[in-house]
Amino acid sequence: MAVTTTARLAWSHTGPRPRAALAAFIALAVLHLGAQLAGASSVANRSQWLLMPALAVVVAMWTARPRTRRIRLVLVALGFSWLGDTVPDLVPDGISFVVMVGFFLLAQVGYIAAFAPGVRRSAIVRRPLLAVPYVLVFVVLVALCARGAGPLLGPVIVYGACLTTMAVLATGLGRLAGIGGAIFLVSDALIALGAFADGFELPVAGFWVMSTYLAGQGLLAVAVLAEDRHRRESVLTDEPGQPTAWTGAGSGVPGPSLR
Repeated sequence: MAVTTTARLAWSHTGPRPRAALAAFIALAVLHLGAQLAGASSVANRSQWLLMPALAVVVAMWTARPRTRRIRLVLVALGFSWLGDTVPDLVPDGISFVVMVGFFLLAQVGYIAAFAPGVRRSAIVRRPLLAVPYVLVFVVLVALCARGAGPLLGPVIVYGACLTTMAVLATGLGRLAGIGGAIFLVSDALIALGAFADGFELPVAGFWVMSTYLAGQGLLAVAVLAEDRHRRESVLTDEPGQPTAWTGAGSGVPGPSLR
């Protein structure tokens, strides 16, 4: 209920351009997932190239300058995610998977750097037992994929460790980010199982991989934006007249809800 109320307030006090950016991302996501279900591979591939740039535009449009270090790092992570979505389609098939893992590894490093300052609020510090399921998922995933991964096992382990670290650190931003990080972990686990685990066959695999990927990335973005908005509201309490992207980035005029 609190999340819904916050979202409604944010939407009601946001200008038309940020709203248009969010609508464009949602439309692209629906188009892409529909193409995955319909088996329209060409549409699915081309629309996938646009998804992370669209989400990055949402993050940029819904935040004000000067952007925090966390926002800048999230934008970097989305940039590497975009490269992970596109570059593998442009290189020989023999190296496409390694290229994808490499760019998404860099994306996870970006997210880790963004979330690390909140480590004291994360599950690994506040409730260490909550971190156990993440570790178990990582260990089981490596065990299931080890035989099929062959020489790629090393990179897979490194990437899995970084992905798990990101998911745990995301809990430091609150429930939404924690859910987003966990869903992102599920998405990449499906990719790894599909590529390396013997006998693993998921019907309409592309749809499930991309739906969890978009949900994970989207929830991480929403959580970061909510945290940034809360921080700016706190600043505006003491310094009225500061810019806020929720009413127009750089406008210098606080919105009605902040007065």
